[in-house]
Amino acid sequence: MANDGADTAKAAKKLGVLLVNLGTPEATDYWSVRRYLKEFLSDRRVVETPRLIWWPILNLVILTVRPTRSGKAYRAIWNMAANESPLKTITRAQADTLAARIAAKDQAHVHVDWAMRYGEPSIAKAMAQLAAKGCERLLVVPLYPQYSAATTATVGDAVFAILARQRFQPALRIAAPYYDEPAYIQALVASLEKFLARLAFTPDVILVSFHGIPRAYAEKGDPYPRHCEASFRLLKAALGHGSDKLRMTYQSRFGPTEWLQPYTDETVKALARDGVKNLVVVTPGFAADCIETLEEIGIENRDLFLEHGGKNFAVVPCLNDGPEGIQLIEDIVARELAGWL
Repeated sequence: MANDGADTAKAAKKLGVLLVNLGTPEATDYWSVRRYLKEFLSDRRVVETPRLIWWPILNLVILTVRPTRSGKAYRAIWNMAANESPLKTITRAQADTLAARIAAKDQAHVHVDWAMRYGEPSIAKAMAQLAAKGCERLLVVPLYPQYSAATTATVGDAVFAILARQRFQPALRIAAPYYDEPAYIQALVASLEKFLARLAFTPDVILVSFHGIPRAYAEKGDPYPRHCEASFRLLKAALGHGSDKLRMTYQSRFGPTEWLQPYTDETVKALARDGVKNLVVVTPGFAADCIETLEEIGIENRDLFLEHGGKNFAVVPCLNDGPEGIQLIEDIVARELAGWL
């Protein structure tokens, strides 16, 4: 009977799993995009420029001009049926599918939710929902394979700030980056090979494009470029035959400062000018398709390639809520919950 009581007490301890991605505006109009950009670009980890310099630039220039441009980009890839960005649609699907898999394993005491670091649903709301379900232990999973202070660390900042205001704090774990996890590399390989197998052309070059950060951040010790390089090296090794086609670049630079190089857009133009006719781009730094993959790569860089002499261009979908992506997230969660389950 004593053992039965101990087992019951253990089973009663509820666990929360919170998947977190970057964020999205709630709509594509000027003011919705402006609110989102203001929250995002006001984060001191995202933009490290001193406040006295950055505040007038952000509020008087960027937030006046950029919402119109960004709104147009969002409209080009918006999920009209659900009236939301693809990032929100996919992240919700990832959480729902993960929850279903966990429930199928008779782990009803594990509750899964999802949130955006900027925008809605907020981390604060998701944490409150998990607390209301009685979760005494919380696993936060930032959906960034490679660690950067501008992404992964901001998730921790938000979680810690919320807990600092709470009288009761759950036991907390934040999942480690998974840039070199065999399951991650295997998922990328399986996804890429499946995509190439049904592609109507054979690529001359496969561009592996990661989101960039300012070079100064890396010089201050941010491990992000090392993580990206490790992911690229492992992906290339795992692909084996044909891996000589792979080239690594960084995308999404913003502002006049130098970012990590080589730049994706400049490389795309150079490849086309040098006679490359068939180009495939894969974006392994993104766990879900978003404006950076669907619009920046799928539209802007496609246009650059074709304008400079390229012929065939294709973008490999992110792992998203596909079988490889969900299995990867489930593996990460299972690993991080070890000892709690």
